[in-house]
Amino acid sequence: MKLASYVVRTGRRTSFGIVTATGLIDLGRHFAGRFDDIKSVLAAGALGELRELAARADDLRADEVMFRPVIERPDKIFCVGMNYQDKRVEFNATDSAPTLFVRFPDSQTGHGCAVLKPAMTQEFDYEGELAVVIGREGSHIRREDADAYIAGYSCYMDGSVRDWQHSWFTAGKNWPQTGSFGPWLVTRDEIGDPHQLGIRTYVNGMKVQDDNTRNMIHSIPSLIEYISTFSALSPGDVIITGSPGGVGKKRTPPLFLKDGDTVSVEIDRIGTLRNPIVQGEAAAA
Repeated sequence: MKLASYVVRTGRRTSFGIVTATGLIDLGRHFAGRFDDIKSVLAAGALGELRELAARADDLRADEVMFRPVIERPDKIFCVGMNYQDKRVEFNATDSAPTLFVRFPDSQTGHGCAVLKPAMTQEFDYEGELAVVIGREGSHIRREDADAYIAGYSCYMDGSVRDWQHSWFTAGKNWPQTGSFGPWLVTRDEIGDPHQLGIRTYVNGMKVQDDNTRNMIHSIPSLIEYISTFSALSPGDVIITGSPGGVGKKRTPPLFLKDGDTVSVEIDRIGTLRNPIVQGEAAAA
């Protein structure tokens, strides 16, 4: 089952629904007053109820909605750095423990929406990643049990303002609308092994990253075990599992995103997240 968050263009109504081959089943209408979004469904443990509506006729066409981040307001967004060997080589990474940093919910946008290049940088970089959405509350989760805490998976474009990363990551990752999350969540039962997924990033149709999730240094269960040791996980929390090599900063010559570009993240069995790059406004004097 594929679940998306969106705004219905007519009336600007925020909703969520099941993505079908021809459109969307508008769950926000069918569950009005009970569930407001995907996060509230996960908190109630109600994914099974949604499946009962999966055979209904579409309520909306895809062109009638504007996609939003799959989870618009996660309590926590954990990002994993240097989790593919090629990326570690590019950045001369040597740490053995997972490299973690955080994103804030207002730094995200949805599929098809503008990703904003901050006006004060010329080093806005792309990073295609697999996102894991947590479906159950838990802490001190053993890696052997971790799969049961996963609701599903999505694509993420973890845009990086390289000249603001300095010796840490947070300042380079939290500019408004610099990350994109979508186009939808694919539930865990439809993915199978998440460590056998091809992951590719394209800039203006040119392939710039090409790897497979089997090459992660730290597996998804090990990340859940590690993170839940110091921070309880809640339904709707997101773990972004790291980017392969091939980022723009380490190419010769460097390849950074600019106004008018299009960036796409494609992951097997999930789909393609695509966004235009738009120049952000300069700060007022």
